[in-house]
Amino acid sequence: MLYLIGLGLGDEKDITLRGLEAVKKCEKIYMEAYTSLLSFGLTTDGLSTLEKLYGKPITIADREMVEEKVDNVLSEATSFDVAFLVVGDPFGATTHTDLVVRAKELGVEVKVVHNASVMNAVGICGLQLYRYGETISIPFFTDTWKPDSFHEKIQRNRELGLHTLCLLDIKVKEPTWESLCRGKKQYEPPRFMTINTAIEQLLEIEQNRQESAYSEDTNCVGLARLGSEDQMIVAGTMRQLLAVDFGAPLHCLVIVGKTHPLEEEMLNVYKLKGESLDHKDDATA
Repeated sequence: MLYLIGLGLGDEKDITLRGLEAVKKCEKIYMEAYTSLLSFGLTTDGLSTLEKLYGKPITIADREMVEEKVDNVLSEATSFDVAFLVVGDPFGATTHTDLVVRAKELGVEVKVVHNASVMNAVGICGLQLYRYGETISIPFFTDTWKPDSFHEKIQRNRELGLHTLCLLDIKVKEPTWESLCRGKKQYEPPRFMTINTAIEQLLEIEQNRQESAYSEDTNCVGLARLGSEDQMIVAGTMRQLLAVDFGAPLHCLVIVGKTHPLEEEMLNVYKLKGESLDHKDDATA
């Protein structure tokens, strides 16, 4: 049996009782470690905290292992119970859907234990979940690569008056170009996109395209460390959020669409002190 187990967003205590029961009966435990991170996973003792709770060792499954060597994991699951731990919910990333498909092809039985993810926890900012359009991912710009294809999705959401959840880039165990050329992998230090960087890139794209999908005056919500004890939620215009220090990762950003009065009341709870949200931008989106 292969168990896909969601860990939630905060710390080791966010696992469900069903998930914990499944982990404790598994002979091998893997933890996926590249699509997201638990807040305590950013510290050196994060893994040992999990291992202490489970009473078992955990093997880190990085991107290379999951995408290139996952057949080894599935092979083990034909002989004994294997747990594959995922931050948030198991289906928050397409990689894990592919894992289920490959398991089924090999005749491996799969059980899924769901948990909270950014896709539903973002509701804490007060914007109604059924008023969101297509979610986008914003990758880091480089000197030679500045992707902007997601701009059209934001524009489409805005035209429909829908909110846009922006998931921000995570670079974990990324090989350097130099090492790839030499044929011996060396890895870049981990990098996590901030809300500030995301807004800077979004404004640069809009400046280049001149399509009026959004502007410095567009209302947004910045969310950092969602689901953790020290989570931070700030509502304001893009210009206002650029000046905010959101602290440690992980960050995400919501571009606000048309708002209901109740949504506006909730957003005002998170607005910057001394500032008020201008809903003219949303009404004409």
